[in-house]
Amino acid sequence: QVQVVESGGGLVQAGGSLRLSCVVSGSTFSINAMGWYRQAPGNQRELVATISSISSGSSTGYADSVKGRFTASRDNGKNTVYLQMNSLKPEDTAVYYCNAEVYNGYENIGDYWGQGTQVTVSS
Repeated sequence: QVQVVESGGGLVQAGGSLRLSCVVSGSTFSINAMGWYRQAPGNQRELVATISSISSGSSTGYADSVKGRFTASRDNGKNTVYLQMNSLKPEDTAVYYCNAEVYNGYENIGDYWGQGTQVTVSS
């Protein structure tokens, strides 16, 4: 069974940094492409960052609201994707989710959501 797990959220003061991690469980599975999303209370879930597959060069994309402050990256050896968040603002407060395209060594088997991790930025 595929399980995608995020970690790294927490409470930080404005201007601070956090690094979120997303990993897929199971030695036969790996993350192909991935998107980082966030959802604040009363708001729709929004896409904040993407990272493409290794075969596509792991290229990244960002929402305008986080460009220059957030960086998505991957550690292929650890089968983990990260979201480094710097210069955090109170408006970055949200539950952050990863949506991973999972690869089983032969083919993509679908998109899976993590359970979410809370990020709270105090002013």
